[in-house]
Amino acid sequence: MIVADQVSVARGGRVGLAGAHLTAEPGEVVGVVGPNGSGKTTLLLALNRALRASGGTIVIDGDDLSRLPRKEIARRVAVVAQDSETALPLKVRDAVGLGRLASRTLLAYGDASDRVLINDALEQVQATHLADRLITQLSGGERQRVLVARAIAQRASHLLLDEPTNHLDLHHQFALLRLVTELGCAVVMVLHDLNLAARFCTRLLVINDGQVVASGTPEEVLTPEILEPIYHLRVHRLIHEGRPHLIFTPEAEK
Repeated sequence: MIVADQVSVARGGRVGLAGAHLTAEPGEVVGVVGPNGSGKTTLLLALNRALRASGGTIVIDGDDLSRLPRKEIARRVAVVAQDSETALPLKVRDAVGLGRLASRTLLAYGDASDRVLINDALEQVQATHLADRLITQLSGGERQRVLVARAIAQRASHLLLDEPTNHLDLHHQFALLRLVTELGCAVVMVLHDLNLAARFCTRLLVINDGQVVASGTPEEVLTPEILEPIYHLRVHRLIHEGRPHLIFTPEAEK
């Protein structure tokens, strides 16, 4: 369980996030949405101490994140960042295997039990056929699936994802997010697509200008009253299969 209370983060001499509160329980998928530059990624980075909070507290399973050793954070929290890292020319199975280092000694790393977990993770993201390819030779979407497989292989109880559907086609977007909901982890996920957030997230945080402006279920949060002032678009809301579905129109076309 992740509990962030009144978390603030300063970046580049300015406040990137102010007074954010978030709770993610096991089996829950909490989506973080909002415009570009609003503080979504800043919050995600603070949740695994990639950025240190300048105020507030973050607690992982009852332990203060600021006091946990880095190795222990890696055991508990898996992270899928935006696909901007420079990949080493590793085979895909070896890149996924890096997730095992968080909980293994160097002597035990890569044994038969690790290989089973790596193969299982690749199968879950529909990437078994890529196992012997170099990760540097993959498309953006294929690489994104490999990064998710690495997080699955890590077997952490908390999962943080920053725009995990980036580069993915529609089929793989749905398959990946469906998988995320079935992992049983406490999941915090940044998404830009509000309709995907409505379909796959248990609860949502809406962030704008470093402030949490709304928090609740998709039904409570994804309303024209909340979204129109933030996105400067006209929002028309439908209910489809019991969930909100949004249609957007530029303000000039009101």
